[in-house]
Amino acid sequence: MARQVSRRKKAKKNIPSAVAHIHSNFNNTIITIADLAGDTICWSSAGAIGFKGAKKSTPYAAQLVAQAVSKTAKENGVKTLTIRIKGFGPGKDAALRQFQASEFEIAEIKNVTPIPHNGVRKPKKYRRR
Repeated sequence: MARQVSRRKKAKKNIPSAVAHIHSNFNNTIITIADLAGDTICWSSAGAIGFKGAKKSTPYAAQLVAQAVSKTAKENGVKTLTIRIKGFGPGKDAALRQFQASEFEIAEIKNVTPIPHNGVRKPKKYRRR
């Protein structure tokens, strides 16, 4: 006899404001939405949606990722977003446009890409024997 597995419904949270972290590099786009305390509400990436290889880094893939994440965030009651963009990838603008189109009230857009000040230390000079 097959056992029936009872699954509990995931409790929906009611979070009015959240932070969307868009991490876009040349290989993938990852979007995480967290509440103001830093606890993750939902996340997705181009690879998780089903894109493989070079298609993960396209703006279209980033648009679909933002669409999926915004749908889940709306189910959890998110109304206002603060957006933090990190990286140099091609998907960051498409994801940002999708968040603006999905009727969130956007409080702030901030670029938090780390920029090296002086780079790494140079190798020592070669000494010939």
